[in-house]
Amino acid sequence: MTDKFVVGYDGSEAAQRALDFAVTRAKAQGAMLVVAHVLEWSPYSFLTPTELEERHKRRKEELDRAETMIIAPVLGKLAEAGVPAESVVRYGHIADTLCDIVEKQGAQQIFIGRDGQASISRRVFGSVAGSLVQVSPVPCTIVP
Repeated sequence: MTDKFVVGYDGSEAAQRALDFAVTRAKAQGAMLVVAHVLEWSPYSFLTPTELEERHKRRKEELDRAETMIIAPVLGKLAEAGVPAESVVRYGHIADTLCDIVEKQGAQQIFIGRDGQASISRRVFGSVAGSLVQVSPVPCTIVP
């Protein structure tokens, strides 16, 4: 059975560092990568049916755009590098959704990047990295 590593990827420099580190680990261990992109989604229960329909249409467009603009180029580069990879693009709370992806994929580890910014809002409300470390069902590597 081949190990699987999930990499949280949003196209940022921090995410690229995490992907680069995960590629190195995957090559060393013969693992497969699952490149996961999660779009934040907050449910609005006060919208009208027409507004909800429009919102779901935009959601589908955003998922398609993320797949085309962010994920497809990365998968192409991984294929060129000889690293087996697949992708998952979903909506949801980032840390919880990444954990769900890890469990559904049967992954052994998750990698994410840390952007290094320590704003007051992150200290008060927490960061994705901080949340993920607390709820991840597998070892979580945070790449600085």
